[in-house]
Amino acid sequence: LILLACGSFNPITNMHMRLFELARDHLHQTGQYQVIEGIMSPVNDDYGKKGLISARHRIAMAKLALETSDWIRVDPWESEQETWTETVKVLSVRNHQKVCPAVLAGYVLFLLNFSFVKLFSSREADTSLTDQVILLRKALMLHILPELKLLCGADFLQTFKTPNLWKEEHIKEIVEKFGLVCISRAGSDPAQYINESDILTKFQHNIFLVKEWIQNEISATQIRYALCRGLSVKYLVPDSVISYIAHHNIYTEESERKNEGDLLQPLKLH
Repeated sequence: LILLACGSFNPITNMHMRLFELARDHLHQTGQYQVIEGIMSPVNDDYGKKGLISARHRIAMAKLALETSDWIRVDPWESEQETWTETVKVLSVRNHQKVCPAVLAGYVLFLLNFSFVKLFSSREADTSLTDQVILLRKALMLHILPELKLLCGADFLQTFKTPNLWKEEHIKEIVEKFGLVCISRAGSDPAQYINESDILTKFQHNIFLVKEWIQNEISATQIRYALCRGLSVKYLVPDSVISYIAHHNIYTEESERKNEGDLLQPLKLH
């Protein structure tokens, strides 16, 4: 299983990275999944969120923060598009690109080897050989194509109720085709959000609710406010990110006014 988190990461915080660790522990404890990779996908600049700084900086900070992780990485694809890309499309693209090249090469060699054996096998052996190949192919495909799930904070479910922010068919595709892994946050009741939505209730078997027992409500917005006021954010974000922010003088009162008064791109489109 691969976990994909979409968001602003403005800036990336320790809590953003903590979400991945919590989700992986929970999914492993179910005994049904093996999480092999975590992917952060920073949103495109065209999203229009207030105070959203350039993706160039957000990606650079995420890369610095994730240097200490051996399984989470940042993916710039979404931010490099000409305009904002809907989350369901990001998931679909990631779903088609998730085959590991090394494993894919092994699969190609397997098929070539099968063709060679098939060519020189006797007709009597054809049926049994074909049956074996079908079984092997199914097993191999299970390993090549891991499931992809969207990782989020539980308050993310609440955004589904915001008029015109999401298309109903997109919500259905996300929860039905991919699934959600939601980490609890103070003040959010994900179970209630699910009960209040017919779509979420229908596919609740594909929504994993993860309890964060050590509450750590780090907000990227509050971190930006602190930085604008010259306050310390040490131990809230990685030291390497703090150094990057200071070096480039990223978060200022001026940067917080960026996109002020603008509608989010999905609201404009929908």
